[in-house]
Amino acid sequence: MRRTVFLLACLALVTTSLPLFSQEAKLEAVMQGAFRKPAENGWIFVHLQGSPYNMGFQHGYLLAPEIADVEKVAVLEMTHDGKKDWDFFRDAAKHMMWPHIEAQYRSELLGITAGLKAKGVNLDIWDVVALNALCEWGYYVKEYDQHHRTPGVATLALPDRCSAFVATGSYTKDGKVIIAHNNWTSYLEGTRWTVIFDIAPASGQRILMDGVPGLIHSADDFGINSAGIMITETTISHFSGYNPNGVPEFVRARKAMQFAASIDAFVRLMKSGNNGGYANTWLVADRKTNEIASLELGLKNVTLERKTDGYFVGANFPINPKLVREETDFNVKDMGISANARHVRWEQLMAQYKGKIDVAAAQRFLADHYDTFEKKEDADERALDGHIELSSRGDPPWQPPYGTAGAVQNKVADATMAERMSFSAAAGHACGLDFKADEHLQKHTGFAWEKPLLRDMDAYPWTVFSIAP
Repeated sequence: MRRTVFLLACLALVTTSLPLFSQEAKLEAVMQGAFRKPAENGWIFVHLQGSPYNMGFQHGYLLAPEIADVEKVAVLEMTHDGKKDWDFFRDAAKHMMWPHIEAQYRSELLGITAGLKAKGVNLDIWDVVALNALCEWGYYVKEYDQHHRTPGVATLALPDRCSAFVATGSYTKDGKVIIAHNNWTSYLEGTRWTVIFDIAPASGQRILMDGVPGLIHSADDFGINSAGIMITETTISHFSGYNPNGVPEFVRARKAMQFAASIDAFVRLMKSGNNGGYANTWLVADRKTNEIASLELGLKNVTLERKTDGYFVGANFPINPKLVREETDFNVKDMGISANARHVRWEQLMAQYKGKIDVAAAQRFLADHYDTFEKKEDADERALDGHIELSSRGDPPWQPPYGTAGAVQNKVADATMAERMSFSAAAGHACGLDFKADEHLQKHTGFAWEKPLLRDMDAYPWTVFSIAP
């Protein structure tokens, strides 16, 4: 009898321990090869690898606290600016976006959700999809309100985002391609836009890109892949247009970065299912051929230019006159507009540094404070290194177009770096100026709503990041 009781007890112990052992084994299998490094000069480096689901799980698991924090920022910004609650965006994520997300990226998004759950973060798949669409919700809300004739609703602003260039041939010091970009966004978002993702998918190209915790795409779209394609973009200012039956921009952007092995392939992937969301001028380089391209991707108007000698610059200005007329209300003649002033400055720098552009020069460009409208050095919204919080136009009565904002981080890569799958990055303003949240909020009480989540943004030195060995 005692022997029977003892054997039953042993069996019960083994049986109850098996699920725990299986869970640990499963976790180890899913997380195999993934890791997160300690923060370096303001950046978190994360390596993801394997199947779409496994990469998603690794992403959610390794960045769980940061994703939970980003979700709070998204809820605060979207509900304040858009006058719609978070459930509105969750519902649109479920019913409008999910049907147009292909299986591999559905799997990755579900993996993020599972990784979060394993770490005790209570966000579901619709929260995760809504987060990934942060850059295109403004376009959707604009169309939604017009279609539903929503009275008295302040729709989300579509802000200027980013300064960038790509150059090759006689414009660069070594005759090879170089690409550079700084990200303009709210400081609420920007202080969180500090992840370096090293992604080794089971299919497609290896990717090194910057990004936001919880997002499967870069979102400011700076990245290089193992096929030699180098990518960035700047937003088209004052754009209107959105097709809810198209493929979300975040899916197309990620797919293009993962699968494009040529400029032609990049263009095809970005145009396929174009929904108009987050309409950009894309700057692309192929280090294998030293060719560069500019793809101005509107909803109705799409323009592609290519060069093997020359440059393209981006500063949120629209290019194609037909796109300007049909899809924007942009004033191309107002040189006081940030996009136009920065366009002029880019042209000046390209002419001044022709034949001398290298990584060091690109880093100086991204720290540039010359205001071509005022014709003087001024850290303001018309500088390539944008400081909307320091605008000389004052607040009040002038309000920056999207809150406390400006350039928040910077990246540069030349052909040699891209061949090694590396780039140079600087968190914060490239000029070295720090942003102090309390000091700013005391001066500009209109942004008190940001106080719970607004952080200081220190400027860090340039740091080279490479894929894991």
